[in-house]
Amino acid sequence: MLNLIKALVPGAFLSWIISTFVGTRGSTGGLLHIEHFAFQGYQIYGSWTLLLIATGLSWAILMMMD
Repeated sequence: MLNLIKALVPGAFLSWIISTFVGTRGSTGGLLHIEHFAFQGYQIYGSWTLLLIATGLSWAILMMMD
């Protein structure tokens, strides 16, 4: 359970990086459905699907390291 909580940070970072690269090109990423958010003058791209995939990948890597 602790590894899953630890995996949220690299999963969120990986999701943010990929969403930014794909979203700034004007694409939605197909099944990833990358969305554009505007928050107090900042533009943020994000995808819940990509967050779940990246967190699962990070969790699997952390589990293999034990």
